[in-house]
Amino acid sequence: MPIFQDESGLAVKFFIQKDIPQEIQAELCETITSLGGRVEGKVPRQGYVLTQPGSPEEERLRLCWISPDRPERHFVPYTYVDACKIAGMLLKQIFVENGGPIKMHIHPSIANVNARAALSQRIMHSGGDPTASPQSARVILADPNTEVFQHLVKSYQGVPDKYIESYLWVKKCVEKGALVYTPLVYKNPGGRRPGEERTQFTEEDEERLCQWIATKIPYKETGGRTGNRLYQQLCEMAVDPEYAWVTRHTWQSWRERYKKNSVRLDNMIAAIVDQKRPAHGEKGQYGYVRQAEEKTRRARKKRTKLVDESLHAEHTDEQITGCIDSNANTTTPIILFAPDQISSEPQASMSGIQARQSPDEEEMGDGEESEGWRIRVGNQSPPPWGKRKADDEGSNEPHAPKKTRVISHNTFAAPATLASGDGQAVAPVHCIDQAIYDIANEFRFTVQEVKEFYDKCGEMDRTRTRFQRMRHLLNSVEDSIGDDAGDL
Repeated sequence: MPIFQDESGLAVKFFIQKDIPQEIQAELCETITSLGGRVEGKVPRQGYVLTQPGSPEEERLRLCWISPDRPERHFVPYTYVDACKIAGMLLKQIFVENGGPIKMHIHPSIANVNARAALSQRIMHSGGDPTASPQSARVILADPNTEVFQHLVKSYQGVPDKYIESYLWVKKCVEKGALVYTPLVYKNPGGRRPGEERTQFTEEDEERLCQWIATKIPYKETGGRTGNRLYQQLCEMAVDPEYAWVTRHTWQSWRERYKKNSVRLDNMIAAIVDQKRPAHGEKGQYGYVRQAEEKTRRARKKRTKLVDESLHAEHTDEQITGCIDSNANTTTPIILFAPDQISSEPQASMSGIQARQSPDEEEMGDGEESEGWRIRVGNQSPPPWGKRKADDEGSNEPHAPKKTRVISHNTFAAPATLASGDGQAVAPVHCIDQAIYDIANEFRFTVQEVKEFYDKCGEMDRTRTRFQRMRHLLNSVEDSIGDDAGDL
């Protein structure tokens, strides 16, 4: 039976858009006639209208002649005739709803240009409109092998009358001759379905569970029997044929079974452990941890200040000397004491001082006030430490120079000790002062001049060189003056 004849043997009617080129119209007429169809000069009530997609005439024909009252009038591209000839059958208009085409959108995830063109032609030959936007389309065709496909499914799963289909879906519908959407399969979020019986635990399940726990955590005091990881590892063993029994329950069920029956199951586990002692290195899920040895705390020794009461007695007639830096060849005298200069009062006072045992004894109490640190308040009399001694006020004699402790990182010069009339010793001159005196004496300048230049530059060698050059310059000037006077 020819392709373009219905079951009653009547010819299928076609109307060709008038502005299609005459060569194409002639070819279409010849093909339709050869396949048993008939070309009409007017739009038939029942049949096919061959149009050129995207042309203004096609839009006019659709607006004028599409009607829900004429569901058997179909608008197809003129290539529909060749498609039916290649398929060997009259292609059904399955992508039609309420007399109009179902709008579809071909997603960019289908990147192949030829595949997109072939898919678009197949949709139009079956009555659909593949030129719709994603918002207005009822069906969005995408590549299921891309990540964007699942994203589209999740994005539009709550939108009514919106379907995300694979590009292969069009071919399946054409082969079936009907519009069938891919059904939605709701995933079980967990738990038993209504009316489904729960898998009960058996004695064999409990025995196997105890065997597993005895292997992993043989001693309860180790801990971890109620943790999640122990039972998750049990269910991960389902791939092993020997552990196929673990699939009877979830890991949460295994854990709850032990947790609710821990007293009874612990006795069973202890019996298994007594029969089969675990080998070294297999003692539980986490293994044994060596107990840390207790470290004995060492008592810290408290530093005490020991007062040497015989310090002054032993060094009364001796010269106190010391080496400030690490130069062993340098002996640096610090202070010279005369025998009658040292008083016995410090010894008496030092003997009464006791060494403090801890820093807490140095702190004053809350209500304690130090006599030595009182201050003058208002018009009150000044504290004892602010009063000048009477002998100091009545004495007009100049005070003797105080003994100072001399510290230097350089070596001291040899002391120039001058004995006074009353037998007191004068402290030696500092090494820097002595060097300044030596430069002044050697090059015949005043000490004040040398000291001023040294204070500016801070270098003794530079000071010596300067004044050496100045003396040499002055000597040369004096010689030249003497020569000029001799010539006169």
